[in-house]
Amino acid sequence: MIEAARAADRTKNNYLSAQYRRIAARRGANRAVVAVAHTILVRIYHMLQCRLPYHELGATYYYEKDKQAFVRRTRRPCA
Repeated sequence: MIEAARAADRTKNNYLSAQYRRIAARRGANRAVVAVAHTILVRIYHMLQCRLPYHELGATYYYEKDKQAFVRRTRRPCA
């Protein structure tokens, strides 16, 4: 699973790479890889359990989830 997570962090424009970048910025690369591996494992479990196809959430999932909070965090205060 770790190898799959490391491969996912090198891809672009998908949910897992965005998750890796967010966690690696705060916690470090190794913890981010373990978190992505866990996410992959949980997704596989649910796909098999519920017999559902894989649904990609996209790289912008985190930003679209709460756009106003993202705008507040990135807006510069007036000087």
